[in-house]
Amino acid sequence: MDTGLLILRIVVGVLLAAHGSQKLFGWFGGHGIEGTGGFLHGLGYRPGKRWAALAGMSEFGGGVLLALGLLTPLAAAAVIGTMFNAAMSVHAKNGPWVSDGGWEYTLVISASAAAVAFAGPGAASLDYALGIDLAGTEWGLAALALGLGAGIVTDLYRRVANREPHLRSRDVQATA
Repeated sequence: MDTGLLILRIVVGVLLAAHGSQKLFGWFGGHGIEGTGGFLHGLGYRPGKRWAALAGMSEFGGGVLLALGLLTPLAAAAVIGTMFNAAMSVHAKNGPWVSDGGWEYTLVISASAAAVAFAGPGAASLDYALGIDLAGTEWGLAALALGLGAGIVTDLYRRVANREPHLRSRDVQATA
């Protein structure tokens, strides 16, 4: 089981960290804070650059922590919250299948992170090496609650910001 958890953590964590580095640094063909900020602004996350930094840090940091198996429930919560927002703001309208731009990928990444939060990171992890025992049903539920809670609040903010004209005009100035 430890080898399976290690493989899952490294694959999901490293790929998600690389995805976050696209937003933060423009690495791996990404658009960096500027480009990602403009994209997120168009989705209603205002000011876009701040949300790009937050999304990038959540993906990068959550991915690194997941790959290392360090503070695993916190890593899972960061991944779940970020993927929830990606699903709601970009993919939900396209149905489930990733081939149609749907939410399939974000769900698989979230479910993988949640599974590791419930099972624990395994013996080949920093949590294990440091004697940090944050595995089991309670920690998995905490990761889900924190991730989904943060994701829901963020998505509600995006939706409200898009309906309030006074917020839109002020935030346009803040992104310039």
